Amino acid sequence: MWLVGGVMAVLAVATSVGQLIKQRGGSTLNPAAVRAFTLRLRSYWLMCAVLAGSFLMGRVATVVLFGLISFWALREFITLTPTRPADHRALFWVFFLFTPLQFVLVGMGEAQYNLYTVLIPVYAFLFVLARVALAGDYKRFLERTAKIQSGLMVCVYCLSHAPALLDLHLQRPNDSTRLLFFFVLIVQMSDALEYVFERLLGEHVIVPAINSNKTWEGFIGGALATSLLGSLLWWATPFRPWEAALMSLMTAVVGYLGGLTMSAVKRDRGVKDYGTLVQGHGGILDRLDSLCFAAPVFFHVTRYFF
Repeated sequence: MWLVGGVMAVLAVATSVGQLIKQRGGSTLNPAAVRAFTLRLRSYWLMCAVLAGSFLMGRVATVVLFGLISFWALREFITLTPTRPADHRALFWVFFLFTPLQFVLVGMGEAQYNLYTVLIPVYAFLFVLARVALAGDYKRFLERTAKIQSGLMVCVYCLSHAPALLDLHLQRPNDSTRLLFFFVLIVQMSDALEYVFERLLGEHVIVPAINSNKTWEGFIGGALATSLLGSLLWWATPFRPWEAALMSLMTAVVGYLGGLTMSAVKRDRGVKDYGTLVQGHGGILDRLDSLCFAAPVFFHVTRYFF
């Protein structure tokens, strides 16, 4: 509760500062940047409130919440990538069998670890290939099946490793719940800090053709600041301060690469956002791209080393 309350207090201060900046006459700040900052705060409030509520309702509610988010994210991804009628039956099983089954297995706990870590990358991937082939449409077969498999991997398989943190056998009671909140907080703060450093110091763009806003200054500054933040929050984790700093640094780097990768998908499809769920700030996948990439890495490093 102290962790959740502290995050909400920080959000309240940031919201107040944003309102003061917005109301200040003759401000020299870029209005577009102020608006983007305000929209980010709204999305953070929403995510924090929903996540805190699911924690209060218990482990099952948290797994169900991530399952619903995963379903919606996959829907956004598939909607963005055009399909043919021959793909629809494969997609039916992807949405209504493999997606919920993945989270059911995660919800069953550590005993099903060996199954939920191979369900999608082995059985679902093979099923998609075979089911689309049975439909008899061979045009752009590899491209079409790869799109479905990529969406399933990123939006369902990777994201399911976040609630899987709840089943890790850690040292103290409720350590796993705090660890999940810590992970989500670090990913979101990493995005926010990278955005701040990009606006303040950003000059050298990493990949201009994919995302002209992502700079080396934002990447390095955000990653280091996230590492410092993680070390200050070590008490909410099973890590020592320097371990929490390294885990946060790793999470920031992988999350940044995830955001860049998903930006490449959007550029390939010629769109700015994956959806419009968060008003003025894109779809749910726009807010969770970093989380999807970082979740399995954070989970497995924690499981094997801590």
